[in-house]
Amino acid sequence: MQKEHKMKLFACRASKDFALKVAETLGLNLGASDVLTFSDGEFQPSFNESVRGATVFIIQSTPPPTDNLFELLLMIDAAKRASAHKVIAVMPYFGWARQDRKDKPRVSIGAKLVANMLHAAGCDRVMTCDLHADQIQGFFDFPVDHIYASAVFLPYIKSLNIQNLAIAAPDMGGAKRANAYARYLECPVIICHKSREKANVVASITAIGEVAGKNIIIVDDMVDTAGTLAKAANVLKDMGAVSVRACATHPVFSGPAYEKIANSALEEVIVSDTIPLSNDPAKDKSKITVLTMAKMFADIIRKVYNYEEISSSFIN
Repeated sequence: MQKEHKMKLFACRASKDFALKVAETLGLNLGASDVLTFSDGEFQPSFNESVRGATVFIIQSTPPPTDNLFELLLMIDAAKRASAHKVIAVMPYFGWARQDRKDKPRVSIGAKLVANMLHAAGCDRVMTCDLHADQIQGFFDFPVDHIYASAVFLPYIKSLNIQNLAIAAPDMGGAKRANAYARYLECPVIICHKSREKANVVASITAIGEVAGKNIIIVDDMVDTAGTLAKAANVLKDMGAVSVRACATHPVFSGPAYEKIANSALEEVIVSDTIPLSNDPAKDKSKITVLTMAKMFADIIRKVYNYEEISSSFIN
């Protein structure tokens, strides 16, 4: 008689706190693992317990530096070589997703390369949240469970009981997401149009839709330098918005992001914990509200392990 493949949960270093919350929700302990670091910066992760025959879930977000991605790849390879039954990469934030196409000559498609590397390492499945572009799922030759943070954000937004609410997309690419939020909240949509001078530098923003007298929430998949977000909030306020909030799944918060948010017209920035916030006490986080995705990921991990459908867990 075939034995059941035991579920085992492991965490890489960039997502240890998130993984502990997932494990607690599932009623499991995180598996024992370690990372040996050499003096030149090379590192070698290892499992300190058997994973033979187990269904192994490895939790790691992959924002830069590339060490985060490479640590995940090494962990997947180690699990496969240790005879794990299946290895599932749980990537709350899928880094390099903005490189989803050739937008100019002679550039890489980074998201496809990451998908190829995960496959080469021996990954059997990926779980991730709010990809920068939905079509990235097609880059993989194995199943992808695409989790939507709207199931966490929308109940919170509804609990605020905001009157004269409108949902804004920061650019044309975010119109689908904004429309989904607006449909659930039964409110109008505003589309912002931006032109960039170069990466992370926005030249100008205009807004299409009724702005005056509205309490606006800008929805996006991530906040990087917060340049677009801060500029959009200031433009919307100048156009007569009563208040402006933002809701974004992944708080990348690079460069001057914290300062830009603190000094902007934004009243609140709602994010998830797919990427941990800075530990620097000098960073002003007073406008930032963090909602956890750990319970959602724990639910999906449990359902995937038990071969249950997952679509009912989302708000689309």
